Amino acid sequence: MPKPRTLKQVNLKKMRALVRVDFNVPWRIKFVLPTLKYLIKQKAKIILISHSGEPKGKRTKKFSLKPMSDELRELLKKKIIFSPDVVGWNVKKRIEMMGYGDVLLLENIRFNSGEEKNSPRLAKDLAALGDIFINEAFAVSHRPHASVVGIPRYLPSAIGFLFEKEIQELDKILKRPKRPLIAIIGGAKISTKLKVINKFLRIADQVLIGGALANTIFASQGIFMADSVIEKEVFPEIKKIDLKNPKLFLPIDLGIWNKNRVYYKDVSGLFEKEKALDIGPKTVNLFCNLIEKSKMLVWNGPLGLVEEKPFDKSSLEISEAIARSRAYSVAGGGDTIALIRKIKKEKAFNYLSTGGGAMLDYLANETLPGIEALRK
Repeated sequence: MPKPRTLKQVNLKKMRALVRVDFNVPWRIKFVLPTLKYLIKQKAKIILISHSGEPKGKRTKKFSLKPMSDELRELLKKKIIFSPDVVGWNVKKRIEMMGYGDVLLLENIRFNSGEEKNSPRLAKDLAALGDIFINEAFAVSHRPHASVVGIPRYLPSAIGFLFEKEIQELDKILKRPKRPLIAIIGGAKISTKLKVINKFLRIADQVLIGGALANTIFASQGIFMADSVIEKEVFPEIKKIDLKNPKLFLPIDLGIWNKNRVYYKDVSGLFEKEKALDIGPKTVNLFCNLIEKSKMLVWNGPLGLVEEKPFDKSSLEISEAIARSRAYSVAGGGDTIALIRKIKKEKAFNYLSTGGGAMLDYLANETLPGIEALRK
């Protein structure tokens, strides 16, 4: 299967480069700087497309990208032109007046309802602004949106340096794993992670499950989980997981909240009003022992309610275990990365993916809609 063209494989000199970036999470901005600096050096006119939040096609000050233009100016030490519009005559005029090496940031693409509908008209209008399309938004490339899969129909396209790096790192896990390979999968919704759980049960040596995902699995097996967060609607799908697979490790004890009390108990069913919000110390000890022996590790999703103490305890201890291990480690997912950044453990990981859902989809399917659009 052909790989998408990379930045250095296309002619960019004095071209209008339409670049899809992801500034939805501010810390991601610095990761696209190498691509932007390269485009500036190539004397391209750089037109940035991004989104913020979920405005559902409505213009909202809260989700404006205007503040991002100021932050980008500080990082690039360069004037950033901001367009309050996404397409139209005013945008075209601004691009005509740009000098080569200038940067223009368009307003939130999701202010246009055609973005999430993958409107061909919006894709055509956006494509008319550029000579070449660069996808540097791995984190949204699992979304079949106009600025991700629509534009490549009308322009020669390539991926940026960050996107290229994301694929390289995840391919190490999929195609060149060091063993033992461990996958740690947590978070709230198992519905988004069923495919990747099954994939890792095939290719990994151990799959460690925590968070509300585990609660749903227990509940699907008839274990009473009281007030814990579960997804009843996915019970039939859980039957597709081989829960007797010796590679699968579920929690053996849980952190419980009940009437403002916090305590730990073995998994055997909860009492009324109890709520499981973390994995327990026995499980943490088991997981840490496995991590210590691993040679490669991928982590997506916290193992407890990390926003509330002490239910961040297991995820913090797992982070420490990964930092102590000699495993080649990759982590992704918004909550996971936020936790790692909060405790300043970024350097303990070999790679932190900018993608959450995109990372999971790539690991499960070995491609993304955004990649397929570029290949075509």
